[in-house]
Amino acid sequence: MMTVRQPAVSGRFYPGRAATLEHEVDGLLSQARGAMRAPAPRPKALIVPHAGYIYSGFTAACGYVHLEPWRSSIQRVVLLGPAHYVGFSGLALSGADAFDTPLGPVRLDRDTAEALSRLPQVIESDSAHAPEHSLEVQLPFLQRVLAEFRLVPLVVGDATPPQVAAVLDACWGGPETLLLISSDLSHYLPYEAAVSLDVDTVRRILDLEGPLPDRRACGARGINGLLVAAREHQLSPTLVDRRNSGDTAGDRDRVVGYAAISFSEAGDDAT
Repeated sequence: MMTVRQPAVSGRFYPGRAATLEHEVDGLLSQARGAMRAPAPRPKALIVPHAGYIYSGFTAACGYVHLEPWRSSIQRVVLLGPAHYVGFSGLALSGADAFDTPLGPVRLDRDTAEALSRLPQVIESDSAHAPEHSLEVQLPFLQRVLAEFRLVPLVVGDATPPQVAAVLDACWGGPETLLLISSDLSHYLPYEAAVSLDVDTVRRILDLEGPLPDRRACGARGINGLLVAAREHQLSPTLVDRRNSGDTAGDRDRVVGYAAISFSEAGDDAT
C-alpha cells in the first residue's frame, strides 16, 4: 500500500483548491516570463524562497521559469529545505512513497533515497517532514513547470557544509537531475537593513563564498552545502531575482528577504 505525506500548509501558504492553485501558479509564472531579462543556461541547481505565495511566489516563479525549456528532460528533483519545526542532526529523508498536493501526488525516488540512507549523516524522519513547509511550497511550481519527475525530499537539520555537499554529490547525476535549495534570506529586519544584508548575502553566493551564517538565510545550511559542491563542480551562479516582503505584500518595518539564483554547469548554453 502506498504511503502518502499529506499537505501541511495547503490553504495557508498557497491555495487549497486545485483550480485556484493552478491559476495562481500559472499567473506567477506568466509574470516571471514577462520580467525575464534574457534566456539563461540550463540550471543544474536553483535557490528559491519558500514563504507564502503572496510574499515570495513571484521570486520563486522567476527561478522556475528557467526550467521550462527542459520540461521533459528533468526527471529527478533533489529538494533540500531547512527544518523549521523539528530539531535533529543531519539530513532527513521521508519514508513516504509520495507527497500529495492539491494538484495531485508527487512520487518519490525510492532508489535514490535508499542509496542516500547509507550515508551516516542521512536519517529517515517522517516527523521532520510532516509539518515542514519549506519543501511543500515548491511542489506546485514543479508540477506546473515539469513533466513527469521523481522527488528526493530532504529536510536539513544540524548539518555541516561537507555533509550536505556529500549528499548532493551522491545524487548529482546528469541533465536529468535538478538540485533545488529552498531558502529565504534575512528575517524581520527593517526594510533598508534587510536590503543591505541581502545584497551582501547574494554577493557571497554569487562569489561562491561560504559558509553563510545562519542569520543570513533560514536555509543557510543547504546553501552552504551547495556552495561547496558548486566550487567542486565549477558551477556558475546567476542572480535571477531579489526582493523582500516589503516589496510584495508586507509592511516595511519587519521584512523577510527572498532571492532566486540559478547555477549552471560549464558548457551549458542559453536557449
